[in-house]
Amino acid sequence: MSSSHENRVAFVTGAGSGIGRAIAERLASHGAKVACVDIDHVRAKETASVIADSGGQALALVADVRDREAVDAALEATATEWQRFDYLVNNAGLITMSSLEDLTDEEWDLVLDVNLKGVFVTSQLAVPYFRKAGQGAVVNLSTVEADVVVSSQGFAQVHYNASKGGVKMLTKALAVELSRYNVRVNAIAPGPVPTNFLPGVDLNSPEVMEVMNSRVLVKRLGRPADMAAAVSFLLSDDASYITGVQLPVDGGWLAR
Repeated sequence: MSSSHENRVAFVTGAGSGIGRAIAERLASHGAKVACVDIDHVRAKETASVIADSGGQALALVADVRDREAVDAALEATATEWQRFDYLVNNAGLITMSSLEDLTDEEWDLVLDVNLKGVFVTSQLAVPYFRKAGQGAVVNLSTVEADVVVSSQGFAQVHYNASKGGVKMLTKALAVELSRYNVRVNAIAPGPVPTNFLPGVDLNSPEVMEVMNSRVLVKRLGRPADMAAAVSFLLSDDASYITGVQLPVDGGWLAR
């Protein structure tokens, strides 16, 4: 077990599965106490149990990142349990696979509210804790689709692109705003990672792999552990002179 996050407290949204779970486990394995926050309390408890079984410390908390009262209660529970607050990871997100012509107002609002407004709400509510501590670090989860449109199925998800493009600029703006409290804010932009995030899409299918192999330079799909490693680095003191950036973790997708 590394000690690079020893005595630090992390608040990770969307920690119940996929990349969020990998992030929570990685931070715990490096010494952090982790609040595993998810809209699904059962999945949050599963992540917390994995951490506890490995000798780490974790809380399982339920919150919808669109719900100010729920997020505020989860932050307060975290600070009450461990008397400090150091890291925020805004990982919670979703996508719906609709073309522009089929996209409804309800889908647009859902994706923008979770992916973009949720980052704003959680970050804003975390400010008093960062201000009290006089330091902190935030990592937001964006995507390569904040910079490029991926349309392997013949259409794009315009609402998803818009939400993640917003996360990229929100990251920069938060870095400026929170610098007064000695808080760094960065983002990672994952490339293709096989999780349950994409409904109805098998990233390991021959058709999808053909598209992926034509783009990525590292000839494999990304892994949740790859994303977790990048988040861990950006939160750590090793990245103490890095703020306001979006780091691609994409196997070279954006290189060409």
